[in-house]
Amino acid sequence: MELKDILKHKQATQNLSRRDAMKLMGISPIAAGVLASTSGSSIAEASADVSGKIVIVGGGAGGIMALSRLNRAIKNPDITIIAPNEIHLYQPGQVFVGSGEMKMDDLILDNNNYIDQDEVTWIKDEVKTFDAKNNSLVTRSGQEVKYDILVVAAGVQYHYEAIKGLTKEDIGKNGITSVYLSDLEKGTAVGATATWDWFNELKEMAKTKKPKVIYTQPNTPIKCGGAPQKMLYLSADYLKQDGLTAQYDFVTSQAKLFSLPAVDKALHEVQGTYDTITNKFQHHLKAIDVKAKKATFIHAYDVEEIDEDFGTKEIVSKADTVVLDYDFIHVVPPMSPVDAVMESDLISKAGWLDVDKHSLQHKKYKNVFGIGDICGIPMGKTGGSARHHGPILTQNIIDVMGNKEPSESFDGYTVCPIKTQYGKIIMAEFNYKGPAPTMPLAFEKPRWFWWAFDLYMLKPMYQYLMLTGRF
Repeated sequence: MELKDILKHKQATQNLSRRDAMKLMGISPIAAGVLASTSGSSIAEASADVSGKIVIVGGGAGGIMALSRLNRAIKNPDITIIAPNEIHLYQPGQVFVGSGEMKMDDLILDNNNYIDQDEVTWIKDEVKTFDAKNNSLVTRSGQEVKYDILVVAAGVQYHYEAIKGLTKEDIGKNGITSVYLSDLEKGTAVGATATWDWFNELKEMAKTKKPKVIYTQPNTPIKCGGAPQKMLYLSADYLKQDGLTAQYDFVTSQAKLFSLPAVDKALHEVQGTYDTITNKFQHHLKAIDVKAKKATFIHAYDVEEIDEDFGTKEIVSKADTVVLDYDFIHVVPPMSPVDAVMESDLISKAGWLDVDKHSLQHKKYKNVFGIGDICGIPMGKTGGSARHHGPILTQNIIDVMGNKEPSESFDGYTVCPIKTQYGKIIMAEFNYKGPAPTMPLAFEKPRWFWWAFDLYMLKPMYQYLMLTGRF
């Protein structure tokens, strides 16, 4: 059976066997290696004889993965999922839509294909308040839901309003875009489609002048931490293909391009292949004057000062205001957990779900667990992390339901496929200890097969294997 025939058949049935998956992976030895590296992570179906009501909050990647794994791992499971969205967005594809490599329709999946209402209870609502002390929550419609085990998979929310002068309605107008913005109710990836238009508007301007283009990264943790740079390099390469260029400013709250030294060095080398990229580190976007096309940043930094009278040294924090003109700007907004979590005692002092970085169990409420972007752990706001969370979370929940201590430990795995140009990706995989590449190759080198894997293979894997809890 040809690849296209497998996909067509499985699109209709929404069921992909491991054998068919291997056929699918056959066109890519890299994808086969990724699958093989995770083949032992799935728990045998219906192997756990435990009881209790499990409630999952969230219908994104983390929530659906948790649902699929728990439903398959526990005999006679009692699971309720609270999620308003029937539409499921394939978020890794937003950058590809923004760069013209995918269409918006390629991102739209149906949660009805992953939530079997004959087996689980689906409350199509959002949580308004959590009462973890009493093992309950209340939905926006006023329904109280009790639980024995709670899985928080509510993801993040975007705070465009935190940038003075900017609203979500400005995205796609006046040279402003943001690849992150989407509307699940309408089934549109509005930011991604607006970004593709932005690419082409930028190219048209570059034919007559050298545009000033800004790419921002906020001073909060964000999902897909490499996305701001992906948009920088892809838009620069899009112009470069036609012999065009711009003045690019990458303005980030971070102190370097990447936390891993080898990847940081490689990205500086990538920047050298494009004309006039300037990095402004430790800057975060405070305000935008939409009409005047001016962006105001706060440059926060520490300096060492010497007291000449006493001969002592101290570190002093300072902040300057920096205003930059632009023709085009790609904005990455500040991010946080959803309000219901932020307003609960599930939150940490740092403002994220307060779970242990290894067990994913809440530090205070031992019957509460987290998965995905909402977790307050050192790294892991990626779909790749959520996939690795899945088996850890499942086994630890089963342990707790069996009156045992959690037995599985998350190693911090995350992955950042940084698009350095059309056709090449640095696949930066790492964990709490450092680099953790799937393949025995120099992980910091941009490679074409990672591009092929990310563009052509990852969605089928996500759709038929990850969301169904098969790996």
